[in-house]
Amino acid sequence: MSEAYFRVESGALGPEENFLSLDDILMSHEKLPVRTETAMPRLGAFFLERSAGAETDNAVPQGSKLELPLWLAKGLFDNKRRILSVELPKIYQEGWRTVFSADPNVVDLHKIGPHFYGFGSQLLHFDSPENADISQSLLQTFIGRFRRIMDSSQNAYNEDTSALVARLDEMERGLFQTGQKGLNDFQCWEKGQASQITASNLVQNYKKRKFTDMED
Repeated sequence: MSEAYFRVESGALGPEENFLSLDDILMSHEKLPVRTETAMPRLGAFFLERSAGAETDNAVPQGSKLELPLWLAKGLFDNKRRILSVELPKIYQEGWRTVFSADPNVVDLHKIGPHFYGFGSQLLHFDSPENADISQSLLQTFIGRFRRIMDSSQNAYNEDTSALVARLDEMERGLFQTGQKGLNDFQCWEKGQASQITASNLVQNYKKRKFTDMED
């Protein structure tokens, strides 16, 4: 029986998103604060409410502060042409990085950023002087939360885990579900409820043909 949707793994932790992944599509639409370094002709009507008034020629003035989806900010960003500069979202700035370094488990990641790791990894595309600190903070936050997530997934069999899962970002939720599936499969194997290994149709058909040839 075929499934209606086969989950495609996210590519957000790499250099580029995977646009066959629903998680990456949602993540790439999260807003990023930017500042225009040059006037943008004929875009004032589109950004009118966000650019604090467009010029008469419908251009977005230089120095306007906008919030653009990640995919558009990446497309417009160019170090040589300096079309726009990116401002770090608050949760990736030094203040929040200090909180994560103190105790990452106290933070409700899903509330402040449901794609915290993926979005943060994509920020490294913009060549910020804080990139090294951001990447180190992402890594240490993940390491600090990983053990608790996996311990909980292995020790919460048939229990209500909604309160715990509600605080996890989307990648962490996937890890938690993988841990619980592994535990459930192991429990089924111990009880002898695991599915039996059967020969494929190709092997069975080959045996039938072989027996037929022997009879002939």
